[in-house]
Amino acid sequence: MQGDEASSKGEQSEAAERQAAKQRILDQAEAERVPVQDTTRAVPDRRWRRDQR
Repeated sequence: MQGDEASSKGEQSEAAERQAAKQRILDQAEAERVPVQDTTRAVPDRRWRRDQR
């Protein structure tokens, strides 16, 4: 039964690594999140300007 125990520990560490990676991604996304006030600003349309030349 030692083989089962080893694979169980491997699965547990993989799950822990996945959870840690998920948390890192969420933390990074939160750090890079743009406040709503910044996203509602008008942005000039570059395509329109290109056509005007």
